[in-house]
Formats: sequence, structure tokens, C-alpha cells
Amino acid sequence: MDEAQRDTRIFRFGIFELDGSSGELRREGKELPRLRDQALQILLTLLERPRTIVTREELHRRLWPSDTFVDFDHGLNTAINQLRNALGDSAANPRFIQTLPRRGYRFIAPVEIAAHAGAALDSGVGVPANPSASLPGTGSADEPTAQAAPASILSSAQELPRVSSGIVRILFSLIQVMYLGFYVASLARLSEVEIILARTGNPALPLLVTLIVTAAVGIPIRLYLLSGAAFNYRGLSTKFQKLFPFILLLDGLWALAPFLIAPQIGMGLALAATAALLYLPFAQRSLLLMGMAEA
Repeated sequence: MDEAQRDTRIFRFGIFELDGSSGELRREGKELPRLRDQALQILLTLLERPRTIVTREELHRRLWPSDTFVDFDHGLNTAINQLRNALGDSAANPRFIQTLPRRGYRFIAPVEIAAHAGAALDSGVGVPANPSASLPGTGSADEPTAQAAPASILSSAQELPRVSSGIVRILFSLIQVMYLGFYVASLARLSEVEIILARTGNPALPLLVTLIVTAAVGIPIRLYLLSGAAFNYRGLSTKFQKLFPFILLLDGLWALAPFLIAPQIGMGLALAATAALLYLPFAQRSLLLMGMAEA
């Protein structure tokens, strides 16, 4: 398609809209920070050919002429990262841009292309770039979560506000330090913990073994997460998503700890502390989605 035709088009996908004329990217009608030229050209190229592999060589030819001296790999990766950050997308679990290692990229969400006046190109009605986007059961560009994927109670990156990476790293690190304090203090005072467990009226040995094992496993995990946040590891968010089911189980077990000292602090306070601890794994997940860039 030639430039004149492309400039009259509006691309709609999910809750996003790209104006081909002005280069404005909008989310639910609100304009987002302007994309760099290379990122914009890549997005336009992918939107013109949804669900089709666009090779790295093709992107190289389109963005950087053969006589241009540039670090292509760095420039391409930087542009793709900017697009993913703008769309709240993830390389590990893509909703929009899928990476095909050493081959190229593919836009995997349904795309609708329309003219500025609201009529579709040539036909007067909105025409999805991929016909299957309009078929029953395949989902539409305007309802990506209702039909294209099962509803989830977990927030996605695009539903969360963007937060400074520095603030996210500080809050995330404090949570890891808190858990490390729990683990180390419990292991250092095992005899006292054993007495408390015995007072509950339940067999102390199984509970004590569970405490020791989960603390021993939790310490290296927390150190890994803490170092990742401290050194701004760009793949930390992706790694955490993979570990999330295990971390949810681990933190869920430790969330019950306040009930062991309920006679001293009261059942109400123990219940409140447990509720807060049960929320923490979800808080960690949301923090990383809000402020940690993907690799």
C-alpha cells in the first residue's frame, strides 16, 4: 500500500488506536506519549499485515536503507521494547507483538482498519484486517477479553498505571527484605517456634518441617528477586510471572503465621495480618507489571 493511502487510515486493536496520518497512538481515546519514528514504522508495518511474519530483513530495508550505518540489532530491539512498553505487552506472554527468534515479528491480535471519517477503506464499513476477527467465537478488535481470551481476575499490564521504575524497585525490594527477615528470624529461633507450635495442639513436627523447608527455599528466591530489582534486571518481570504460582503458594503458607501468635496479639490482629500477607504476592506482581521494563 502506498504512503498516501496509509496516511488516511486508522488502525484499531484491543483498546488501542493508531492514527496513520498523525502517528498518534491512543489508549481508550487518550493519546499516549509519542512513539519514536522507528517504533512507529515497525508498528505500522505489523498492523498492515496482522498474523503474518514480518522478517527482520524486511524491517531493516524499510527502516534503515542499505547505505545507512547503524547498529541494526540494537535499534530494532530498542524500538520493539518501546512498543511493548507503550502497549503493556510482554515478550514472554505476548498479546500483540510476538517474537519469532532469528526470524522476525508477528502482530497476533485482531486489527480493524478504517478511514478517518469512520468508514472503512473502499467499502464504507469497518473491515477487520483479518477476516476471522469478525467470525463468531473468534473475538473482535473491540472485545479482546470477552471472546478472544477467558476473563481473568489478575490485572494485565495495560490495565495498570505506569509507575517510575525507581519507586517500583524500592517497594519490591522492601517486600523481599521483609520476607527474608521472616525466614531468618524463624530459623534462628527454631526452639521458640517449636514451643509455639506445640501450644497450638497440633503435631509440631510436620509444621516445623514445613517451616524449615519453605524458609530454606524462600531465602534464595528472595535473594534472586532482591538482586534483580537492585540491578534493574530487565527480564525480572517475565521471570516473576513464571514463578508466580509457586510464590503464591509459598507466600500463602507464610501468611498463616500470624495465627501461631494469635493468643498474644489477638485473633482480630492475626486475621488482619494474614489478609495483608495474602495480598502481597499479587502486589509484587502488579508492581513489576507497572514499572519494570521487559528485555
